[in-house]
Amino acid sequence: MRYLTAGESHGPRLTAIIEGVPAGLPLSEEDINKELKRRQGGYGRGARMKIESDRVEITSGVRHGLTMGGPITLNVTNLDHQKWLEIMNVAPVEEKKKNLRKITKPRPGHADLVGGIKYRFDDLRNSLERSSARETTMRVAVGAVAKRILEEIGVEVASHIVNFGGIEIAIPGNLTVSEIKEKAAKSEVSIVVPEQEEAVKAYIDQVKKDGDTIGGIVETLVGGVPVGLGSYVQWDKKLDAKIAQGVVSINAFKGVEFGLGFDAGRLKGSQVMDEIIWSEEGGYTRRTNNLGGFEGGMTNGEPILVRGVMKPIPTLYKPLMSVDIETHEPYKATVERSDPTALPAAGVVMEAVVATVLATEVLEKFSSDNLEELKEAVANHREFTKNF
Repeated sequence: MRYLTAGESHGPRLTAIIEGVPAGLPLSEEDINKELKRRQGGYGRGARMKIESDRVEITSGVRHGLTMGGPITLNVTNLDHQKWLEIMNVAPVEEKKKNLRKITKPRPGHADLVGGIKYRFDDLRNSLERSSARETTMRVAVGAVAKRILEEIGVEVASHIVNFGGIEIAIPGNLTVSEIKEKAAKSEVSIVVPEQEEAVKAYIDQVKKDGDTIGGIVETLVGGVPVGLGSYVQWDKKLDAKIAQGVVSINAFKGVEFGLGFDAGRLKGSQVMDEIIWSEEGGYTRRTNNLGGFEGGMTNGEPILVRGVMKPIPTLYKPLMSVDIETHEPYKATVERSDPTALPAAGVVMEAVVATVLATEVLEKFSSDNLEELKEAVANHREFTKNF
């Protein structure tokens, strides 16, 4: 499975084309819309989420509620585009109109300046429009399709926040993937500890009042993963590496870890490695999951546990200093719409990205022209794994 996204933050629409989805997969626009709604939710979201109400339109690849095996095209209309018709016009415009909402004061932490240098723009809006986190709308849409594939083979994906702008969330150690999914869904800040909800919200309110922003750490878990996805034979075949690339490709994500992650560097081997056990009922399992479901770049059957760190949103309502690219004089950076935090939404995006990488790997390993063919192949593999 592979996909491309297209579109600008204030353009007419966002588009994704997905290729390689098995035929016969039940798929509706509502399957995707419920994930898009999750992305727009969460405490701390700003004005853009009130303007847009993202709804997908499937324009190819699905007939009578089932995928046909061909490319699937997804479109989401930007309702806000009506206010930007001249600014984002694809046709040539008069010279004076070129300066409408022109950006020459790049924002620290954004792609504005570097993109302008790379592509030789005199209006940094060209960088801003495509590098905007608005693009993650289509990553979530693609991830919704990936999740439908994974659901059909008994794989479940969940995410929650484990550190909210420096506030550590005291997570119980015995929660299942399903329990985490259920608890996080009930929280406006996507945490699984209700007792900390009000403290986190109060912190977000204060950050907003200060004109500042916060980041944090998102944890994504995947249960029911077949053994042996990925490979150790080449560097680019390792599945944990592919997931790591996917996570840090999300806007504002700056790091990734699996299982114990960086803490493993502070411990001895006897404290880190997951002992192997076997039973007739469950086959091979591990006593612990310190390695986050991976050994040698391959899934070992334990839940995948991956964390991504999101930096604070770079656009500040008390902007940092920058330089005007036309005069090279110091100025305060341009201010576009911003939120004090987008962590809950980032968790939805990370969940979608991990699901997409995983579904792609599943479809590469197993025969999958048709959904029933895929389910049969996965079931046979699970039986083999159990009795190995």
